[in-house]
Amino acid sequence: MSTKDFVEKDYYKVLGVPKDATEAEIKKAYRKLAREFHPDANKGDAAAEERFKEISEANDILGDAKKRKEYDEARALFGNGGFRPGPGGGGSFNFDLGDLFGGTQQGGQAGGFGGGLGDVFGGLFNRGAGAGAGTRTQPRRGQDIESEVTLSFTEAVDGATVPLRMSSQAPCKACSGTGDKNGTPRVCPTCVGTGQVSRGSGGGFSLTDPCADCKGRGLIAETPCDVCKGSGRARSSRTMQVRIPAGVFDGQRIRLRGKGAPGERGGPAGDLYVVVHVGTHPVFGRKDDNLTVTVPVTFAEAALGADIKVPTLNGPSVTLKLPPGTPNGRTMRARGKGAVRKDGTRGDLLVTVEVAVPTELSDKAREALEMYREATESQDPRSALFESAKGA
Repeated sequence: MSTKDFVEKDYYKVLGVPKDATEAEIKKAYRKLAREFHPDANKGDAAAEERFKEISEANDILGDAKKRKEYDEARALFGNGGFRPGPGGGGSFNFDLGDLFGGTQQGGQAGGFGGGLGDVFGGLFNRGAGAGAGTRTQPRRGQDIESEVTLSFTEAVDGATVPLRMSSQAPCKACSGTGDKNGTPRVCPTCVGTGQVSRGSGGGFSLTDPCADCKGRGLIAETPCDVCKGSGRARSSRTMQVRIPAGVFDGQRIRLRGKGAPGERGGPAGDLYVVVHVGTHPVFGRKDDNLTVTVPVTFAEAALGADIKVPTLNGPSVTLKLPPGTPNGRTMRARGKGAVRKDGTRGDLLVTVEVAVPTELSDKAREALEMYREATESQDPRSALFESAKGA
């Protein structure tokens, strides 16, 4: 549509609506005029057919929010109403009776009103429909799916590929997603194939809701499918291999884009959300990106110092140097031996020392401890405790 057409044609006047008409008012006016001047209702009347073309052209512009905005801006810029019809009249509107019915009957003749006014106006609002398949409606995104998986402690740290069996709504195989047993649903007359209806909310605004008659599909099954009962969707089960990244935490929710339920009419698939549960480990624990382990040492190792071996998760042991006089509960760090981070590096292994007190002693060990106690009788490790208690 050229700027000249915008300036010379008053589409509001063609439909008989004011310039501030709402979308619903424009649609209502168009439907009324289209019924009155439809070529099938005025066979052989060239004037009625020309009028029908003008009405359809006006609706094509005013019924589209973007085109209407451009049209209003062009009128404001180049003229102010009182437009004169241009030479040749008809403009650049391309009218096709095939669009009116969403297809033609055998022999190429345009169909009559047998399909109902819903089919008539559905074809006009949604151009390019295929024969027998109904009007093309908007693509719909598939539903999101949520699933759960339980990993071992090691799998959570290193990452794992696990099978997930999921059930979700998918296009019904029995009716190819049409909802109709014969595969020929009709356009919903309420929403004319859009799947949505507008309602006024005051102040010149309107809200859009899913159409209640077609449940937002834009199509209504004349003969509902026995499997999906006309919804076009059926329960489908599938098993897929899902990669859980390394370093996940217990309770973490992972989003996998496009792995949810399939979309409708070319719409994208939904997302898959996986809630991860992580089992415990008999030796190791976890603190953020670090692993933890408690290592028992003897009193002599803690007092005199020693080199001690420490196990790592799925790797060779490491040797840590225990300084003389190491107190019970001290934590040391083995760098790079922890869980995998998002950037591929690893956290640390936090090693906590726990002095092991023997429950049984040999005669030689008992004798040595008795000698040690006699040598340290003057030392009272609790004296500072009592002094602090008095001061408090």
